[in-house]
Amino acid sequence: MGEEFTFQNVRIVVQSIANFLKRKFPGQDISVVVNYDTRFLSERYASEAAKILSHNKIHVFLAERDAPSQAQAFQIIKRKAQGGINFTASFNPPEYNGLKYNTDKGAPALPAETDAIEAEVRSLQKAYSFLPCYPKTEFIEKIDLQKDYLAFLQDKIDFDLIRRSGIRVGVDLLYGTSREYLDEILEENQVPVEEIHGFIDPYFGGIAPSCTEENLEELKQLVREKKCDLGIATDADGDRFGIVDHKGNVVIQNLVLSVLLNYVVANKGWRGGVARSVATTHFFDRIARKYGLPLYKTPVGFKFLADLFLKGQIIFGGEESASIAVKNHLPEKDGIFAGLLVAEMVAATGKSLAVLIEDLFKEYGERIGIQKNIPLVPERRKKLKKLIEHAPSRLAGRPVLNMETIDGAKFNFSDDDWLLLRFSGTEPLIRCYAEAGSKKELRNLVRAALEKLS
Repeated sequence: MGEEFTFQNVRIVVQSIANFLKRKFPGQDISVVVNYDTRFLSERYASEAAKILSHNKIHVFLAERDAPSQAQAFQIIKRKAQGGINFTASFNPPEYNGLKYNTDKGAPALPAETDAIEAEVRSLQKAYSFLPCYPKTEFIEKIDLQKDYLAFLQDKIDFDLIRRSGIRVGVDLLYGTSREYLDEILEENQVPVEEIHGFIDPYFGGIAPSCTEENLEELKQLVREKKCDLGIATDADGDRFGIVDHKGNVVIQNLVLSVLLNYVVANKGWRGGVARSVATTHFFDRIARKYGLPLYKTPVGFKFLADLFLKGQIIFGGEESASIAVKNHLPEKDGIFAGLLVAEMVAATGKSLAVLIEDLFKEYGERIGIQKNIPLVPERRKKLKKLIEHAPSRLAGRPVLNMETIDGAKFNFSDDDWLLLRFSGTEPLIRCYAEAGSKKELRNLVRAALEKLS
């Protein structure tokens, strides 16, 4: 903020979205839902966006307070709006902000639409000048996002089952938009809850509002001290989750996704397509094989899972970055729903999360995963591009069964072992992901990746 993310740049992007929408929906009355998170100036950016849109005679449904991204998605669908603008940098550090655009389906926009908006931005940047103006208030309506979203969630989770089980839940709201959402729906359903960080702090307690292990130290302590059966955390805009088991250990997202998929298929009897990104655990593959379910593979980015969801092709999709798509829910990431579904699973099975993971390993074999960030320099960029163009037949002393190039270079080996190298879409980094059945094989795969890029 103050460098790339300025009020002038926000005005240009919002005007570009307005131009795009007027071309996409010619002759129609256009409406947009505008939302924001708890970051410094997010509310001001949202007000500025409402002002620009109103001058384009676009009806604005403006959130009356900060709200989770998925609550905005629900309003886009409910009000049949043509799009949504959300001011949030999600789990990034407090000095950052961002503008997220959602389509009329409530889903994150696919590249075809964002490319068109970016082209409009480049065109406007050449000659755009802003004249201070007052909002056209007849085009701006403030709305409450909380009530509708919580009512929608009420029918998606078996709260009676959770309450009867007697489990106690600890929640870490990380100073974000989930306060008075996640904690409130648990309290309204008489589920014992212990909460921390349920107030606004634009500095997020001096950390990035991300559900990483180092950021959840206080939740781990809360779970142990209050003898909670489960800990749930959400990031700044509420769309990603972090889970702590009853022992106070953070459970990696890939394992949470895997036990949830196994739960909805084995316990709830769901049948249909399953999707994962190329960077997500192959537990999905093993579960899909066991139950004869179609498996879809996507590039990294929830928008691709949302697209499959909207086409009705999947009952469950997951990304290793703590994102899920679930049938009959929303085409947007939802960390609140994911956490509550974990609570339902623990209540329904009568087993702790740790035991559920042990059962997963017994049923499908143990998998060990890792992610490393490699600084991107010109020489490494060339080497990764060359690797994508010319796949080696062997790597780490093992035959490469096949290579996928839908997002970087992914090498698949026997026994569902794999290695992925891809360019980060947000930072000057190469992301290295790997998964194997043993620590030794995992180390060999990562070592081979570093050698290819050195």
